[in-house]
Amino acid sequence: MTEKVQIRYWVHADAAALAACIGNKKIWDNLRDYIPHPYSIADARDYIAGQQPINPVQHFAIVKKGVLAGGCGIILKEDVYRKTAEIGYWIAEPYWGMGIATEAVKLLTAYAFATFDIVRLQAEVFEHNTASMKVLQKNGFILEAIHQKAVIKNGVLMNDYLWVCFKP
Repeated sequence: MTEKVQIRYWVHADAAALAACIGNKKIWDNLRDYIPHPYSIADARDYIAGQQPINPVQHFAIVKKGVLAGGCGIILKEDVYRKTAEIGYWIAEPYWGMGIATEAVKLLTAYAFATFDIVRLQAEVFEHNTASMKVLQKNGFILEAIHQKAVIKNGVLMNDYLWVCFKP
């Protein structure tokens, strides 16, 4: 935890705020399609309930001064990729440009390497999301690859930028 930002496990009381945040199409436009849109309070409740039994925690609320400002998480890879995990994050629109994502990724990265038996973290970013790429770069991630025409979102085929960092 830092003075500026905290990551913590999701609690049931987060459901309404989570639904409001993810319900914002500007947020959803940078998320994967398995996340429903519009995003209801029932969706949020189901998501939070699904996180409760996972130990160690893999998905977190990002909080600033006690208020939900975003979310982040770790997806552990399997099989031959078992030493790799993927991270993802989003910030609620009122908190854009405040450095919250940069601080949350710093906390999440340290947690991931300390908690899981991994040597590599990766994050995939849609080509238009330059702010997210800057967050990763500030946290020591390097651009490993640009996957050409690898993702489709809202009917638009685009490049996917793969950023990586390695356990110190």
